[in-house]
Amino acid sequence: MRWIDWERFGVVDDRNVKASLALPIWNGRKKLGLQGIRKTTANYSLGWNMRKQEKQSPSEVLCGNSELKNRSDWLDSHESGYSKHLKKRHVQMMALGGAIGTGLFLGAGARLQIAGPALAVVYLVCGIFAFFILRALGELVMHRPSSGSFVSYTREFMGERASFVAGWMYFVVWALTGVVDITAIAIYMKYWSVFSDVPQWVFALSALGVVTLMNMVGVKWFGEMEFWFAVIKVAAISIFLVIGSFFFATGHEVAGHIPGLHLITDNGGIFPHGLLPAIIIVQGVIFAYASIELVGTAAGETADAKSVIPKAINGVIWRIGLFYVGSVFLLVTVLPWTAYSANVSPFVTFFEALGIPGIGSVMNIVVMTAALSSLNSGLYATGRVLRSLAMGGSAPKMFKRMSTQGVPYMGILVTMGINVFGVVLNFLIPSQLFELLLNLVSLGILSTWAFIVLSQINYRRAVKRGEVEMVSFKMPGAPFTSWLTLGFLLVVLILLGFDYPNGTYTVLSIPLVAGALMLGWSKSVRSRAKGFEEFERNSSQVGV
Repeated sequence: MRWIDWERFGVVDDRNVKASLALPIWNGRKKLGLQGIRKTTANYSLGWNMRKQEKQSPSEVLCGNSELKNRSDWLDSHESGYSKHLKKRHVQMMALGGAIGTGLFLGAGARLQIAGPALAVVYLVCGIFAFFILRALGELVMHRPSSGSFVSYTREFMGERASFVAGWMYFVVWALTGVVDITAIAIYMKYWSVFSDVPQWVFALSALGVVTLMNMVGVKWFGEMEFWFAVIKVAAISIFLVIGSFFFATGHEVAGHIPGLHLITDNGGIFPHGLLPAIIIVQGVIFAYASIELVGTAAGETADAKSVIPKAINGVIWRIGLFYVGSVFLLVTVLPWTAYSANVSPFVTFFEALGIPGIGSVMNIVVMTAALSSLNSGLYATGRVLRSLAMGGSAPKMFKRMSTQGVPYMGILVTMGINVFGVVLNFLIPSQLFELLLNLVSLGILSTWAFIVLSQINYRRAVKRGEVEMVSFKMPGAPFTSWLTLGFLLVVLILLGFDYPNGTYTVLSIPLVAGALMLGWSKSVRSRAKGFEEFERNSSQVGV
């Protein structure tokens, strides 16, 4: 028989272990005292790992063990203060809009030059794995909706150390992405000559100010902004799909070319440059799906989340097929793939071939909307993630603060400050160094998705041990699909290393990133040790 490991309940500093609280632990036939407990738990951090008790349901195990019950209550307490103002339409459009960004509107042109029509196949393969990641997250959400999302699930099923890494890497992702977004918005505004004399920083700060304000006044306003941003992106793609399908079906000429499958076969086939280029661009295409995991964060503030989230997630796979695969298929069958260039949106190329005036301005608005949506999502996510880290003792206490509107405002304000600093830094340091910093986003996204899948795998193990109930919304094919997805993410990391120079330097920077995280972890020992203990002390005072 083995009882609860104290260290996995938040006691990560031996000095905080009181002999009077030491539980007997049996290791084989040997009964361990306090020193044995310390040695046994030395390699663990926050999280719980109670062994399965025979003939007991998860609810019976929970009720029969006060420490485990307190642990569950502690995790639930992290959700205090949030409001449930996100509705079904917000979450559905968030899931849809999260899968559509500048990677499709702008990046498709450059990737068509590299891989040709095979880009559609690459989008499909990457989309399938993106769907698996979402289903893994959906399983965790159905277990316990949380605004801390995968950071909270990693804490529950992998321990505080893993949660620390997952949360801070995700924060880096959105902090750096925000720098890119506000810089891009300022550049997009310069497209119109009427704004040529206005300094770029005016547009950058204006966009950041408006989006920050909307996030600060309440989650409802964030949801409304994301809803309409998604509507604009979906409308733009839908218009192209309708018009492109018309020309493909009727065979009307487009810039002297008759649409049809022959435009693929006559120009080198599906793999005009061979299979290798298609494999290499996987490391770029997969990041077009970045931010799909925001659905998990939104679940904690969604009314009837356990009903809404599964429908939103299940709708992603056909949307990926329609918007990404369908768009690329039409692009290469209404015009030869050689007609598209790396520095022009392929959608602009198509509409200009039809002679439609003003299409450049329309697409500029759409792309700017995608950047605003990304900025909006980043501020929303970092506020919640930093608060989740702080609740576990892995971030400064100031990030716990909530406004009367239920907004974790300190995390949002800090992220905003980093965004502004990043724009200034862009002008002060060499461009290659700045690009290297931005490439850390790739590592952050890969680590985020990996932690989601690993948490789902550990959740299944907890189910087998009888510690938690199995949810009805299961990841299809698990655990095979879970491990397959992790393998795919590893392949992406390897391929990223072959993207010289930035990708190569990014992969080589992993030891530096790991060192920084280890240093941060060691500095937060005291606050982590106090997290769960403080909750237990407060609970005992109110008779919980």
